[in-house]
Amino acid sequence: METTTTKKTVKKDYRKLILEGYVNHVLEHGAEPASVFKFAKDLKMKEEEFYTYFTSFESIKSSIWVSIFDSTLEQIEAQEVFKEYSVREKFLSFLFTWIEELKKNRSYLLSLYQDKSKAFKSLPSDTREFKEKFKDFAGELISEGRESQEIASRPVIADRYDEALWLQVVFIFKYWLDDRSPRFEKTDAAIEKSVNLAFDLMGKSALDSFLDFAKFLYQTK
Repeated sequence: METTTTKKTVKKDYRKLILEGYVNHVLEHGAEPASVFKFAKDLKMKEEEFYTYFTSFESIKSSIWVSIFDSTLEQIEAQEVFKEYSVREKFLSFLFTWIEELKKNRSYLLSLYQDKSKAFKSLPSDTREFKEKFKDFAGELISEGRESQEIASRPVIADRYDEALWLQVVFIFKYWLDDRSPRFEKTDAAIEKSVNLAFDLMGKSALDSFLDFAKFLYQTK
């Protein structure tokens, strides 16, 4: 039993060592390591030991994105008041908390993504797992919004609402990378204004009401 426990501890420590070593390298050099071989050597481990935990540097970056998302979700769901929020308020809470988590890693994120941010049509491939987890979260919000009628059910378009919220995440990240305002006040304003616009567009509009009324008149004449 002691041997098993020791092995688990070693594995956990190695994973942490790799993650911390990678982030530190990026912070010190402004770029990721030149090769897995060199990186593993600097950490005083064999290359094959690296591959026990990660398949590439991209998988490390992916793990960091997921960790930031998981921490964000854990924090907002731990708040008792979160359950009482409207769907709009829940998404606002997510984005504000997510930005707070990004701030803890700002120098790392700037080193890797600032120069590339203007070319982003989406976030880089190393955010793929983060995107999948986010879209699961967004899907839950959208379903809840439909039930409460905060979000309108529209043919075809409604099936793309989760992608629209993801594009908002991309926009906010790019905006935050370039934000130089005190306490990132402009990012906070961008979050509030963009979320309000998104939920106004997804909500039941005057046009929806008109179409519903026209349908009613047609069916009852």
